[in-house]
Amino acid sequence: MTRRSWLLMASLAALWGGSYLLIKVSLDGGVHPIFVVFARLALGAVVLVPIALGSRALGALRGRWGAITFVALVQVAVPFLLITYGERHIASSLAGILVASVPIFTAMLAARLDADERPRGVAVIGLVLGILGVVLLFGLDLSGDEAALAGGLMVLLASVGYAIGVLYVKRHLRGVPPLGVAAGTLLVGSIVLAPAALLRVPETMPAATAIGSLLLLGAGGTGVAFLIFYTLIGEVGPSRASLVTYLVPGFAVVYGVWLLDEPLTAGAVLGLCLILAGSWIAAEGRLPWRRGARPPGRHDDDASPRTTGPPAI
Repeated sequence: MTRRSWLLMASLAALWGGSYLLIKVSLDGGVHPIFVVFARLALGAVVLVPIALGSRALGALRGRWGAITFVALVQVAVPFLLITYGERHIASSLAGILVASVPIFTAMLAARLDADERPRGVAVIGLVLGILGVVLLFGLDLSGDEAALAGGLMVLLASVGYAIGVLYVKRHLRGVPPLGVAAGTLLVGSIVLAPAALLRVPETMPAATAIGSLLLLGAGGTGVAFLIFYTLIGEVGPSRASLVTYLVPGFAVVYGVWLLDEPLTAGAVLGLCLILAGSWIAAEGRLPWRRGARPPGRHDDDASPRTTGPPAI
C-alpha cells in the first residue's frame, strides 16, 4: 500500500470512529434519535448521489430498487436507529466496540446461508473468541443496569442487521457498483424516515455543538467517509480496504475517553481485544501472524461480504 492509501485509511478510520461520538453529542444536545438518523442519511445522500450520478453508478440500479430498499432498511436505516437509540444508554466507546462484532455475526449467519463464507477450521476459534468478548462486555460493563443492558442489545442487533445486509448484497447485488449501492441506500433510507423525522423536528434550537455534530456525522462521517472507502477499494482492493474495520473501534474508544470523559474499564479493553481478534480470525480464516492461503472459496481480490455493500459503521 502507498503512503496515500495509508493516509486515506487513517482518515476513514478517524471519520467512522468519530461517528459514535457525534451521535452522542447530537443526542445530548436535544436532537431526537429518529431525526439524528434522518439527517445523517439525508446529508450523506447529498454528498454521494451527485457523484454516483456523474459516474453512472446510480443508473446501474435500474430494476434493482426492490433489493436496494431491503438493504436500505436492514443494513442502514434500522441499524443506524438501533445504534442511536442504544447510545442513549451506553457510552459511545462501548457502542464502537460492540459494532466491531459484525464479522462474527456474518460468519455465524454464513454457516447456514453462504457456503463460500462459511467458517472452517481456525475460523471457528475466531467465532468463540468474539462471542467471549461480547459476553465479557455484557457481564462486566453492562450488568446490573437494565437500561444499559437494553442499549447494548440494541447495538448488537444493529450488528446482526449489518451482517444480514452484507450477505444479501453479495447474493442479490453482485456486480453492481458499490458506490451506486451506497448512494441508493442512503437516498432510500432518508426518504423512508422523512415522515417520522418531520414529527421529531426539534421544537427549540438544539445546541450549536449538536448542529455541528449532525453536519459532521452526515456529510463527513457518512457521505465523505463512504467516498473514501470506495476510493480505497479501487486503489488497494476490497480485502485490504476492509482492514479499516479493525481500526475504527480504537478511534471510537479514544474519542469517547478523551473528549467525553467516558470510563475505560479493564472489561472494555479485554472485550475489545477478544472481539477484534475473533473478528479477524473469523473473517480471514487464519491467525493474524500466518500468511498462508485462505480457505477454499476466499480470494484476496474477491469483493467479500463486508465490502460489497455499505460498510458497518
